[in-house]
Amino acid sequence: MTHLEQLTQAKAWLDACRPLSPEVARELKSRVEVRLTYHSTAIEGNTLTQSETQIVLEKGITIGGKSLIEHLEVIGHRDAMDFVLELARTETPFDARTLREIHSLVMKGQGHGNVGTFRTINVMAAGTEYRYPDHLQIPKMMEEFIAWWNAPSPEHPVLWASEAHLRFVTIHPFADGNGRVGRLLLNLALLRAGYPIAVIPVERRAAYIGALHEAQAGRSRDALDRLVMDAVEASLRETLQAAMESGVTQPEGAQRWLEAQ
Repeated sequence: MTHLEQLTQAKAWLDACRPLSPEVARELKSRVEVRLTYHSTAIEGNTLTQSETQIVLEKGITIGGKSLIEHLEVIGHRDAMDFVLELARTETPFDARTLREIHSLVMKGQGHGNVGTFRTINVMAAGTEYRYPDHLQIPKMMEEFIAWWNAPSPEHPVLWASEAHLRFVTIHPFADGNGRVGRLLLNLALLRAGYPIAVIPVERRAAYIGALHEAQAGRSRDALDRLVMDAVEASLRETLQAAMESGVTQPEGAQRWLEAQ
């Protein structure tokens, strides 16, 4: 069985356990809210630890020695994630206004005057010679991206989510915050396809950045797809385990898969 087939099977087992009890749903949301926020902001250089991120989000306490911007980054990401979770529950078509709202929440209070607006300068990927598209092309490219997002696709939902993430961060439409917004879009795509939120861990930052650069150079998307599939698998395992421990449904074969990790 291929990796994609395993993910499809695991999602089917999870679907058999749905709906999750309110207690399990709340616990899983609390875990992933902290985890996704920590890892996504850490990838961009935020130095708050996961436990410090949890304290900031759950107790509203500031951490000594950490900058105001770092606190605002995790709070903004949490608020943007809540917005994405709400979007995932609806059939509302994805549009430019929705994207701008996600970006505005991600960047809230961080001293940028161009929040929610497309960049008006040309930029290069840090540490590389890769040049992002000219800023004059951004409005048209984003129109095309949004049309692509809303069109039916025969591609597997996990691979489609990976491609959506790649397309967005390659356009790089905003002056800042593209990585965080891109990972939220990855998860919006997964959630709308019935998959749980997936977290790209900061420990794999180098592999993640390398995979993006490889795909952007037109060589291969395989490394990025594998990284996304690994993240989806980890999320499916955690969610399925919690669902089976708390519920009466025990899908045949699911426990063997969980124990085989």
